[in-house]
Amino acid sequence: MQIGRKIYYEKSTGNILVDTGERLGDVVETTQEQDFTSYVALSERIPETVGMIKLEYGQYNQDFAECSGYRVNPGNGKLEFSYPDPNEVPGEPSNPVYQQPLTEQIATLEQRTEANEAAILALLDFGL
Repeated sequence: MQIGRKIYYEKSTGNILVDTGERLGDVVETTQEQDFTSYVALSERIPETVGMIKLEYGQYNQDFAECSGYRVNPGNGKLEFSYPDPNEVPGEPSNPVYQQPLTEQIATLEQRTEANEAAILALLDFGL
């Protein structure tokens, strides 16, 4: 069985409280109530102040592997990642920039590129 990660976060700030990670093999899906009793960071919270995002197994794996941090945008409840800045000077404090997952950004650009290519081909067919 494959179980995707659950990300519990503080609704007011988007800060991550618990990332359950992915599980594979002889595993059982847990409920939110079970998670609130199993994880200290959750048991110390009022459940109404905590949000949760459930991911599919393997979802955003590349983003998690390459990111320098992640959070949930408190305004829209969506997962955002920060990525290492190649121009960052080691040892100096950094201010992470959170953004839509790069995998989603790439997929959007690929769709736009395909649509633009189709539009160009259509124009060429009309002799423009």
